[in-house]
Amino acid sequence: MKNKKITSALLVSMLMLFLGLTAGNSYAQKSMDHSKMDHSKMDDCCMMKDGKMMMMKDGKTIPMEHDMTMKNGTKCMTNGECIMKDGKKMKMKEGECMNMDGKMDKCDMMHSDKKHDAAVGYACPMHKDIKSDKPGKCSKCGMDLEKKN
Repeated sequence: MKNKKITSALLVSMLMLFLGLTAGNSYAQKSMDHSKMDHSKMDDCCMMKDGKMMMMKDGKTIPMEHDMTMKNGTKCMTNGECIMKDGKKMKMKEGECMNMDGKMDKCDMMHSDKKHDAAVGYACPMHKDIKSDKPGKCSKCGMDLEKKN
């Protein structure tokens, strides 16, 4: 009888220790994820840039290949047309962004990108959105990046 109580107490203690360690590890992982975030990057969005629909994802601008639905239900199509959650249709103009919360905005990234383009010395001949300040390979097709004039 005494052994059963000791065994039960030991099992409960081990279970509590396990749950405590698991909860602590989960909290540490969540905290680490926030520390890795770069708040200087623009939020995810879609935008009209150089007459083409582009999307910003994790700080990278890539061509928008599929229609997107924003968190509030606004839909943006690859042709630049947006259907707001209230049904109103509009066409995006150069330099406009649609944030993930469905709000239209002038895209600040357009100005910072132009400054960045001046420093970029290499680009993919097939994918003009792939740029670098040093020689390398295109992340999409593997071709050598060519020096810009």
